[in-house]
Amino acid sequence: MEIQAAILLVIIFFLMLAFSVPVSYSIIISALVTIVAFLTPGFGVFVSAQKMVSGIDSFSLIAVPFFILAGLLMSSGGIARRLVNLALLVLGKVPGSLALTNAAGNAMFGSISGSGIAAATAIGGVMLPLEKEHGYDEGFSAAVNIATAPVGQLIPPTTAFIVYSAAGAGASVAALFMAGWIPGLLWAAACMIVAFFFAKKNGYVIKRDKMTWGIIGKTVWEAIPSLFLVVIIIGGILSGYFTPTEASGIAVAYAFILSVFIYKTIKLSEIPKILVDAAVMTTTVMLIIGASSVLSFTGLPQAISSLVLGISDNKIVILLILNIFLLIVGTFMDMAPALLIFTPIFLPIVQSFGMSPIHFGVMMVMNLSVGTITPPVGNVLFVGSSVAKLQVEQVMKRLIPMYAAIFVALMLVTYIPALSEWLPTVLGLLE
Repeated sequence: MEIQAAILLVIIFFLMLAFSVPVSYSIIISALVTIVAFLTPGFGVFVSAQKMVSGIDSFSLIAVPFFILAGLLMSSGGIARRLVNLALLVLGKVPGSLALTNAAGNAMFGSISGSGIAAATAIGGVMLPLEKEHGYDEGFSAAVNIATAPVGQLIPPTTAFIVYSAAGAGASVAALFMAGWIPGLLWAAACMIVAFFFAKKNGYVIKRDKMTWGIIGKTVWEAIPSLFLVVIIIGGILSGYFTPTEASGIAVAYAFILSVFIYKTIKLSEIPKILVDAAVMTTTVMLIIGASSVLSFTGLPQAISSLVLGISDNKIVILLILNIFLLIVGTFMDMAPALLIFTPIFLPIVQSFGMSPIHFGVMMVMNLSVGTITPPVGNVLFVGSSVAKLQVEQVMKRLIPMYAAIFVALMLVTYIPALSEWLPTVLGLLE
């Protein structure tokens, strides 16, 4: 019965997506129809409603709207230029320094805003015209910007790990935050290595005036308040002063003060619109979370788990299958619904051969992040191409080496648990 229910649910779900029905409604309708088909209609509706309510009844999910709001405040707060100046200060005379600055800026900005699209737009909007002015290949510049924009999904604070934990993983959000650091930096470094060799081959070296201590001090001083948000959040969580959920509220307060009163890049009259945008984004995420909770009652997780374990019992093969599957899913499904749907399905599989929820969570988020820069519907890919004023086809040629580098980083993260688990273990967050 589980197999038949799973087949029916999958068919209805993808049929709804084919007719452009929003993901949340596609999940609800497919799950409800599946439950009704094997049970009574009244009981099916009752169970669906109950599961949706219980799915969002979690204290840790309070952090989601706060981190979304903090990200919007920081994205609108004019910090992109300050982070770019800091990165350029460090990388100035290195071949391809402008492209490398773009990558470093994306990593820093993405960790603050928690959004790949925001990073590609804000940092790309600053760097791409500058790179064009210095004779960089436009497709190459756009490729570096796109390839490194999703790094912030792995570097805390990020809502992806909060959603993953709420999806049934039960993993410590603080441990997940720390676990994402090394894989996120590895992703950025892999792309920067490719960019460095391409730039060196093409002679992309800029000449700049000698930096005075005054300029250096001013650049660092202007960037410190932006970067200090990460220090406050991570430091507060690790020291035990506040939980990840409480940290989200502190992030909002800090981002508000920084953007409105220190940088003065947001007017008080703009706050209502930012609040509305945050509310709309939160509603979308919460609806998806509630809808995804209904799937657990349909038998889909058990059916897929049996199918995957039936293919092979080899850990290496299973992880490779899961990677390929998640990479494909990430190309057409947003991060939140994918985490909520597939975490309860795949986590029991990897736990059966000893993989920790922390390690798997990082692997899963990294896979789905890659999907945002991959055709046919990768949102960061299309936004990044739009920022560069290029067609996706013009960018793809330069993106291929980046894809290869990211895939190597993904395989390292998948098969070397220490890359994810070493830092939280050292900090006493993981045994």
